[in-house]
Amino acid sequence: MRGTWQVSIRRACDVLQFRRSTYHFKPHRPSQAGLRKRIREIAETLVRYGYRRIHVLLEREGWQVNHKRVYRLYVEEGLQIRNKRPKRKVAAKLREDRKAPTAPNQVWAMDFLSDQLFDGSKIRILAIVDAFSRLSPAIDVRQRYRGSDVVDTLERVTAIYGAPKTIRVDNGPEFISRDMDLWAWSNGVTLDFSRPGKPTDNAYVESFNGKVRAECIDQNWFLSLDDARSKCEDYWREYNEERPHSAIGNKTPVEFMKTIGQPSRAMVLRTGSSASGRSNVRGKVTVTVPETLITNGTELRGETAGAPSMFRRQRHVL
Repeated sequence: MRGTWQVSIRRACDVLQFRRSTYHFKPHRPSQAGLRKRIREIAETLVRYGYRRIHVLLEREGWQVNHKRVYRLYVEEGLQIRNKRPKRKVAAKLREDRKAPTAPNQVWAMDFLSDQLFDGSKIRILAIVDAFSRLSPAIDVRQRYRGSDVVDTLERVTAIYGAPKTIRVDNGPEFISRDMDLWAWSNGVTLDFSRPGKPTDNAYVESFNGKVRAECIDQNWFLSLDDARSKCEDYWREYNEERPHSAIGNKTPVEFMKTIGQPSRAMVLRTGSSASGRSNVRGKVTVTVPETLITNGTELRGETAGAPSMFRRQRHVL
C-alpha cells in the first residue's frame, strides 16, 4: 500500500485501522538451531523414526518442546518419511472368537522373514513378539529353518520368559511339523493357525515384521551369517530396551513390563541373555514324553488317550 500510494506508515495504519506497534514489532523467538541439529541427528541415525517418535526421544533427553514444534522443524528440514505404497482396500472381517490379550504370555505371535547375505546366500529370520507387552522374546537368524529348529528356539526362550498359552502362526511347513505339534502339546500351548491367505489373522507379528525389516534388515548389509546374527541381536536389544512403542504409551517393552509388576522377565535382557543364542544340534528334538505315549518301547501313537495325533494337529481356526 505504501509503495502504491506513496503514503506514510502513520497514514497507511490509520486507513487500515492497524496499530503501528504491530507493524514495527519484531519477533524475539529463541534460536532453534540446537533443536534442529538434534532432530536431524536422530533422523539420520534412526531413519525410520517419524516426528512423533523423535519427540518422545527428545523428551527423554530433557528437551522442553511440544510435538507441534518438533513437527514444524521436522518438515522444514525435509525429514519426512516417504509414504508407503498404497495397498488394495479390502473389507476386514474379524474372527469372533479372538479377544485382545490382557496379560503377558497369553498370546505370542511368530513368523519368518527372508533376506540374503552380500553373496546372495539366503537367510531366514524367526521373529517372535508378545501381543500384549510387545516384548520380543527372540529374533533368531539361521540359513535354513526346520520344525526342529523352531522348537529349539522356543525351548530356549520359554526357559527365560515362560511358555505362552497361545502362539499365533501361519500354515508354513515349519509350524505344522510333527516336532512343533509335539512340543506344543507337551507344553500345553495352543497353536492358533491363520486362515490360508489371511495374513491379517496374525496382525501383531506382521506389524512387528514391518518394523524389523524397515529398521534393521533394510538398513544393514550382512557380510556373513554371524554378522547378520550380531546386527539383528543389536536391533532386538534396541527394540526391547530403547525404542518407544506407541501402543504401550510410548514406553519401551522393558519399561512397560516393569509398570505392570513383572520386572524379572524383562530384566533378563540386561543380564546377558542373547536373542541369537542357538544349539548346533541338528535333527530330531528331544522332548520329555509321558510314559502313556510310549508303545513298544519307542513308538509314539497319536490315538493313545491324550496324545497329539500327528495327522490331526492342534488348530484354533474358524
